[in-house]
Amino acid sequence: MKCILVDDEPLAIEILESYIGKINQLEIAGTFRNAISAFEFVQQHPVDLIFLDIQMPKLSGIDFLRSLKNPPKVIFTTAFRDYALDGFELEVVDYLLKPIPFERFLKAVAKVLHQPAPAPSVQKADTVNDNFVYFKVDKKMIKTKMADILYIESIKDYVKVKTSEKEIITQQKISYLEESLPREQFLRIHRSFIVNVDQIDAYSATDVEIGKHFVPIGRNYKNDVMKVLARNAF
Repeated sequence: MKCILVDDEPLAIEILESYIGKINQLEIAGTFRNAISAFEFVQQHPVDLIFLDIQMPKLSGIDFLRSLKNPPKVIFTTAFRDYALDGFELEVVDYLLKPIPFERFLKAVAKVLHQPAPAPSVQKADTVNDNFVYFKVDKKMIKTKMADILYIESIKDYVKVKTSEKEIITQQKISYLEESLPREQFLRIHRSFIVNVDQIDAYSATDVEIGKHFVPIGRNYKNDVMKVLARNAF
């Protein structure tokens, strides 16, 4: 199945190329930084599937898709949730929110291939490999080593990712990260906090201590948190 990638962010294209390279049924026919170039390509070459960003200069992904008389199958890849209704009306196959976990990408591709999603390999969360994760900040994707993350704090529609050296603020739901990050390493201990279990220095019935930071344990999470942490207690 021939596919093209349309995104004005080089790093987003690089990540998709890495994912697609793991699926034998997909072949990249072209990558484009804007929808106008993609439109010209589609008029002259057969394309089965488009991975399409929405907010791009000159021509948005939505306007591009509407301009196609007989569009191929489309998977939206965007950092914005606001266009889900447009995706439904345009009958896109799926709507992927950046940063895109490999497992979520596989599910979307499985819909196109009309087969069960392949079992994920060692890919986790928003990673290109098991060692790091990308977080979107403005128009950049910030690479962060998983081992360096101390904790993640929810701030309404954003999260703050705290490491020993920096803070990253990204528009994302903490529930999404809870599902995406490897559960053996990251633990939800409060409605507003996820912690890196490997970074915990001490804990009590009310909080965990990570360096100089004290992160509260939520009442509704306490029993499950105690069970997990007690596995290595003596």
